[in-house]
Amino acid sequence: MLNIQPQRLTREAFAPFGDVIEIEGSEQFEINSGYTTRVHDLIDVQLGGENARAQFSFFLGRPRPLEIRMLERHPLGSQAFYPTDNKRWLVVVATEPKPEEVRAFWATGKQGVNYHQNVWHHPLLVIEPQQFVIIDRGGDGHNCDETELDTAVLIKLNE
Repeated sequence: MLNIQPQRLTREAFAPFGDVIEIEGSEQFEINSGYTTRVHDLIDVQLGGENARAQFSFFLGRPRPLEIRMLERHPLGSQAFYPTDNKRWLVVVATEPKPEEVRAFWATGKQGVNYHQNVWHHPLLVIEPQQFVIIDRGGDGHNCDETELDTAVLIKLNE
């Protein structure tokens, strides 16, 4: 078994995998006669394949073991997660579906991620029950590839 330690989620560290969704450091401007601040253009929504459309969903995450045995990717579109509760959560990604390529990030309850098209990642991983807003691709075609890892990766929560 391979052990990894989660690192802090930053735009720079996560750039090879997608976008970090957060207000801090984002483009902002005033609209609606100054009564609203628009935090603008936070993710690159990617929609490929036949009859593609963006879909908005909620995921209700429950804790699971921190032993990473599989990864998934979405070949036809990106997948964005944003927490509605102010609870930290884990983001697990890999450049390839190999144990030595797996990386883990701590996301704050005010950070989301947008996994770009074809990026290997673990399904939603929370420490306690938590709700998320999801924006991803709907439409025709197969949009979820899953693979098992030959060696499990254990996420160590010692900080």
